[in-house]
Amino acid sequence: MNTLVLGIGNLLIGDEGVGCKTIEELERRFELPAGVECVDGGTAGFELLTMIDGRDHLILIDALQNDRAPGTVVMVEGNEVPQAFHARTTPHQLGICDVLAAAQLGGTMPGSLTLYGIEPKQLDVGIGLSPEVEAGMEKTIGAVVHQLRHIGYEVKTHAIQSEH
Repeated sequence: MNTLVLGIGNLLIGDEGVGCKTIEELERRFELPAGVECVDGGTAGFELLTMIDGRDHLILIDALQNDRAPGTVVMVEGNEVPQAFHARTTPHQLGICDVLAAAQLGGTMPGSLTLYGIEPKQLDVGIGLSPEVEAGMEKTIGAVVHQLRHIGYEVKTHAIQSEH
């Protein structure tokens, strides 16, 4: 098995950085087994195509603006994932849409595709997450760990955790 957990976003635009921050927290709190790679994809575009090539599972984490209450987490799977990004307006969403389309056309789309989208509260220039989005991030971390365990990976909590 070969799984990529990919956080997308811009840490300089408040809640838009939730995907990247989630990756950071996953790696800090958990010992992920061989076969699971966590990547902070930032605002990358086609560079991500080589990262997803040959994966059995791709788990995406991103801010997903959809007029829900801030911090709301939605899970989208399979063919619905690229469609979830079509309503987005920030530059990297167009990039991930293009990357997923290219992977589909090239026959390199992972067999399993999951998106955890977290509704942002504030998208102003600044570093840090709103409390609502941080709570959504916590739910997402739990959901991703649960999904990895369900797939068959042994995910262990780090013995020593510093407070965040």
